[in-house]
Amino acid sequence: MPRRRPGSLLSLEVSILAALRDGGAQGIHGFALARAIADAEESRRLTATGTLYRALHRLDDAGLIENWWEDPNDAAQAGRPRRRLYRITNAGATALARAQTEADTVALPRLDPGYAS
Repeated sequence: MPRRRPGSLLSLEVSILAALRDGGAQGIHGFALARAIADAEESRRLTATGTLYRALHRLDDAGLIENWWEDPNDAAQAGRPRRRLYRITNAGATALARAQTEADTVALPRLDPGYAS
C-alpha cells in the first residue's frame, strides 16, 4: 500500500471532519459521530470503533479537531457515563475545504466508448 502524502486526509478523516463541521460547536461524542458518518454516506454499517478512534487520535494530534470530557453533572443527570466530545478546529475546517476541493478537481479516467465488457 502506498504511503499517503503529508498533509493529505484519508476518506474516513474527511468524513469525520465533515460530520464535526455539521455538528456545531457543542461537540459530538464518538457513537453519534459514527452514526452521522453512516447516515451521510447512506451506509447500514457503522465505522469500526477502533478505526474511528485511531482516526480521531490522528486528527487531534494534527490539531484538526479538539476534544474534552463533558460535564460530569450532565452525564449523571442523564444516568450514563461521561462522554468525550469532539469538534473541528479552524485548521480542521481549512484542511476539510482543501480536501474537498482536491476531490472535486480530480479527473476521472474516460472509458473508450468502444469498450465492451
